[in-house]
Order: sequence, then C-alpha cells, then structure tokens
Amino acid sequence: MLAVLLVCAAPVLASYFTYYVLRPTQQRSYGELIAEQPGLPDVQALTLNGRSVNLNSLKGQWLLLSTSAGDCGPRCQDHLYLQRQLRETLGREKDRLDWVWLIHDQQPVPAKILPAAEQATTLRVPAAAIGHWLRPEAGHALDDHLYVVDPQGHWMMRFPAGMNQATAGKARRDLERLLRASASWDEAGRATAATERK
Repeated sequence: MLAVLLVCAAPVLASYFTYYVLRPTQQRSYGELIAEQPGLPDVQALTLNGRSVNLNSLKGQWLLLSTSAGDCGPRCQDHLYLQRQLRETLGREKDRLDWVWLIHDQQPVPAKILPAAEQATTLRVPAAAIGHWLRPEAGHALDDHLYVVDPQGHWMMRFPAGMNQATAGKARRDLERLLRASASWDEAGRATAATERK
C-alpha cells in the first residue's frame, strides 16, 4: 500500500521539489527586446533597379534586417551572410522570415555583393528615416546590429553588436521562439511579393 501511495505521489512531490528547491532560472533572450517597438516608417524606398516602393510594404512577415552603405564593407558582408544562414537554419519555417538589407546612401553595390543583395529584400532608404526609426546600443553605430521586426511592422528586438558565427546559434534560438510563439496568428504569405520587389 505504501509503495503504491509513493508511486502515485511521486510526480506531485517532484513538481513541488522542482518549483520550491530547484526553481529553474528564467529563460532570457540573446537579443535585446525593445520596449517602445516603433513601427515601420511611412517612406518611399527604391529597389536596386530604381523602382519606388513604400517601406510599409514589408509588413506581413517577420524581418531580419541590417543596414549599411551601398559599398558593403566587411561588417555588412558578415551581416548578409549571417542573415542568410539564420534564415536557412529555420528549415520549413524560413518562409515566415524575410532577410532585409536597407542601404542608406547612393553608393553602387559592388558586383561581388550583388548575388547576396538579390537574394535579400534590398532597398535604398534615406539615412534620416532609418536613424529616426532604429536605434543602436549606446556606443555603437546602426550598422553594428541586426534588427528583428514583427509582421505588424514593429521593430521589437536588436541583436548585440559583434554577433558572429559562434554566437549566431543564440540568435537562431530567439528567432525560433518568436516564430513558435506567433504560430497561431502568423503564416507565411509574402514570399511571392518579396520576389516581385527585387
């Protein structure tokens, strides 16, 4: 009888022990959550072929976003690589995330960067509009970060400056959690439109 009672009571005792004694630490995100969550600015942007589109047309998908000058130095190239890799590691969920490169000047994109630029959603946006919308961490520049924007157009997360392949796994876990948490209301559906913009 005592043995049966102990077997039945074991799950309850284990849950109390875990909650009151072990108390698992709160799960923290690698990216910094943005409290104010400003929306996409209502400005016109240009595709690489010179077509005008409103930046609000990016709504409807999760966005993994970087910004830089058109000449795309080493940090920009690292970001484009990380954006592509992070999206690909999401597997069948990758169609719910677009990777976006916002160019804040009129410098031409180098030929060696064009293949990556054509895979991403690449838009030229006035530097003032980007600077009014996004904010870097203190002591850093806008170009130092990757940014996450939700399907409603709210900038809601900023990944740390200096993120690299070694720490990208932490960013992937954040993206997976966001996609999992939004699965009930967000679906892929803008891949065709994104292709048409390029």
